[in-house]
Amino acid sequence: QVQLVESGGGLVQPGGSLRLSCVASGSIFSINAMGWYRQAPGKQRELVAGITNGGTTNYADSVKGRFTISGDNAKNTVYLQMNSLKPEDTAVYYCNADIRSWDYERNDYWGQGTQVTVSS
Repeated sequence: QVQLVESGGGLVQPGGSLRLSCVASGSIFSINAMGWYRQAPGKQRELVAGITNGGTTNYADSVKGRFTISGDNAKNTVYLQMNSLKPEDTAVYYCNADIRSWDYERNDYWGQGTQVTVSS
């Protein structure tokens, strides 16, 4: 079994910053990629940023230049540094990971989500 646990969400004023963390634990043989998605009320879940185990990153156009994704392979952890936050960034942020477990099965896993609210 694999678990993803997110932390770091909260309430921040426009223009402020937050750093999200996600730790993967459990029966992990290898992690192929990790990423962050978000879902605002009434909207579909969307990709925010992703990173492969080789360090290749990709970002949604709406966050380029403001958000930075990074990873620590030794700690099975991914971070999302969010700067210059805007009210439209308000959403529940979910961690996602493409993981191969020790039985060699490869699956997609999701965290429970962490709320980010940008408001004055």
